Amino acid sequence: MKPRPPTLRDRRRYVLAACAPEYREPDPKTLYYTVLDAATALYGDAATAAMQISVMAGVRGYAILRCRRGEEWRMITACATVTSLNGSRIALHPVAVSGTMHALRRRIRSIPEPSDGEEVMLEGEPYCVRQCSGQNIDLIKKSIKNQKTLYFTQKDREEF
Repeated sequence: MKPRPPTLRDRRRYVLAACAPEYREPDPKTLYYTVLDAATALYGDAATAAMQISVMAGVRGYAILRCRRGEEWRMITACATVTSLNGSRIALHPVAVSGTMHALRRRIRSIPEPSDGEEVMLEGEPYCVRQCSGQNIDLIKKSIKNQKTLYFTQKDREEF
């Protein structure tokens, strides 16, 4: 079977979304179901099926999503409503929309490795400090059952 010529192929758009906090590396399958649920809650089953959402890649701190041309703004709106992924808090911020994945991969910035090792006692609990970007500081309490994440700024850190 011959491939379809470019004029007969469906037009697609790719959306580069930054994940916050940056050190999260989203699993593409889990992210797909999360975005699909958000789109279904906003627009219903028929409109979500017409968008043809798929997650193409999950790079450290970024995700590349694909949809049909003309539906990218609906998908961006659905991404904005995502608040958790596998029980941990996450936010998706759209960075760019393009017709090719190659153009989006050029827009991905390298994210510095989070600093590990420094531990802080807060309210009698040990927290691991992860300083990711500029003024933002994330404190993660590691325990057997779950993780608790706290978000601070540099000014808050100076206080304790």
